[in-house]
Amino acid sequence: MNTLKNRYLSLDVFRGMDVALMIIVNSPGNGDTSFGILKHAEWNGFTLTDLVFPTFLFVVGNAMSFSMKKYEAIGDGAFLKKIFKRFLIIFLLGFLMYWFPFFENGNLKPIAETRIFGVLQRIALCYLFASLLLHYFKTRTVIIFSILALIGYNILLVAFGDLTLLGNAVIKLDEFLIGEKHMYHGNGGVAFDPEGLLSTLPAIVNVIAGYLTGKFIQKNGQNFETIAKLLMVAAILVVAGFAWDLIMPFNKKLWSSSFVLLTCGIDLFIIATLIYLLDMRKPGKWTYFFEIFGRNTLFIYLLSELFVISLGVISMKGTSAYNWIAENIFIATGGDYFGSLLFALWIMLTCWFVGYLMDKNSIYVKV
Repeated sequence: MNTLKNRYLSLDVFRGMDVALMIIVNSPGNGDTSFGILKHAEWNGFTLTDLVFPTFLFVVGNAMSFSMKKYEAIGDGAFLKKIFKRFLIIFLLGFLMYWFPFFENGNLKPIAETRIFGVLQRIALCYLFASLLLHYFKTRTVIIFSILALIGYNILLVAFGDLTLLGNAVIKLDEFLIGEKHMYHGNGGVAFDPEGLLSTLPAIVNVIAGYLTGKFIQKNGQNFETIAKLLMVAAILVVAGFAWDLIMPFNKKLWSSSFVLLTCGIDLFIIATLIYLLDMRKPGKWTYFFEIFGRNTLFIYLLSELFVISLGVISMKGTSAYNWIAENIFIATGGDYFGSLLFALWIMLTCWFVGYLMDKNSIYVKV
């Protein structure tokens, strides 16, 4: 059995690949002329882009499989203090990111109209609940919770609404709890949050799946038997996801239960492949590019979002700097579709360079 040499290499590369793709899909030069593979499914369906966020949750769980061992020795009080502190910091960073740049037309942007839930907020909530479950309950109990959470969420969606944008149970709960002004309005102006509170329930399972995968790899080692078992479970989850899709379609915005099974299965396949390429064979120098993203994941993600937001609010020749640079430099050079992709790559590579400078100076931002 191979020892866990380079045990963080697969995780860093996997996480780095996901962050790189996340930045690309979040910053197209022109969203209308992005390649279809770099767009989310309009409603039901599945694209490569839909895999990005659940993969991020999966690697959060994967990283937890290493860190949770340290928490077992510090006592419940210190454990609770640590995870709640991390939860609050990540949640607050997500909220402040949506509030940024804080001022509009010389006035403070109203908090009453700032989005409450979002990407970092979901990561924070999933991390918190997954940590509590995995710390206080046995693995068997956590697996049972995961199954019941997916089935229960399916029942809630059917019992308290339909599967349309305006009539689903997720939007109804968010409207009741926080109101439309605190919700995302990017769906044709409709107040609907794809990271709503109710749909966070099945998303917790993505974190748990990543944790259990990490624990399994640590226990069994990086070898062909481990890879074979991971691939077998991956196949089972993907088939189960497609079977559930017949009843509850793949839907990233609702985070449907079939979507959870499908994304967990794909992530298992990817991590198994990376274990073979990076841990069982000699990794090439190409991994360093993605390791940069993997070592300062949260900081680089925030940097990319704030960079894009800042370009969007800076005025430049009658339009935003974001639109002017995209249209006059990248799209004018590469055409509508390739130009939009080149712009996104520019954003991603700019953030990578900042991460590279941080890594060279051993600067790592942790929460």
